[in-house]
Amino acid sequence: MTGPDLLHEADARATGYCRVAGVDEVGRGPIAGPVTAAAVILDERCIPLGMNDSKKLGAKRREALCEALFASAQVSVAHASVVEIDSLNILRAAHLAMERALARLDPAPDMALIDGILLPRGLRLPARTIVRGDAASLSIAAASIVAKTCRDRLMRDLAQQFPGYGWAHNMGYPTPQHKAALLDIGVTPHHRRSFRPVHNILYQENY
Repeated sequence: MTGPDLLHEADARATGYCRVAGVDEVGRGPIAGPVTAAAVILDERCIPLGMNDSKKLGAKRREALCEALFASAQVSVAHASVVEIDSLNILRAAHLAMERALARLDPAPDMALIDGILLPRGLRLPARTIVRGDAASLSIAAASIVAKTCRDRLMRDLAQQFPGYGWAHNMGYPTPQHKAALLDIGVTPHHRRSFRPVHNILYQENY
C-alpha cells in the first residue's frame, strides 16, 4: 500500500491553480466537544517526512508532524461549537468548520481539496472532494494530522475542567466510561444534546 502523494495537487496546478489547500475535519462521532477542521497549504520544498492519514499514526508521531507542519506550511484551524452542532446538525457544522479554516488562510488559497463526498455549501472558492482523501492527498493528510492533534489537545484541556468523563483518553467519544459518567455525574455544557446518549439522559422520562 502506498501512502498519500501530490498527484491531486499537481492536477490542480495543471489546470491553473497555484495555492492548493488540503482540508479535513475530525470529531463527527464524539458526543462531547466541538468538531474541528484544518486547512493546509504545503510548501512542497519542505514536506515533513512520514506524513500519512492521521488514523494510521500514533499520537506522538502526530504531535511531531503537527509541529513540523506549523513550522513549514501555511496552516489554519477552526472549530464549530457544540451549540452549532446541535442547531445545524453534525454534517453542516463540520462543513462550517472547514469553511472557517479555509477563510482564515492568509494569503488565501485559490483551490481546495476536501476530504469526503459533499462540498461545503458555503465555500467561496473552487474545490473538489476526494473520498478517503487523507489516504490519497498529502495536503489533506496534513490537514487530518493538524485537525486531530489540535482537537485532542482541546479535549485534554477540557478534561482538566470536567474530570470523570475520560476525555483525555476517549476525546469525547461514547465509550462505556463516558456513558457511565453521563449517568453518574450528568451532562456538561460541552455535551452534544442532539446526540442520542446525551439526549436520552436529558429526556429520559420520554423513554
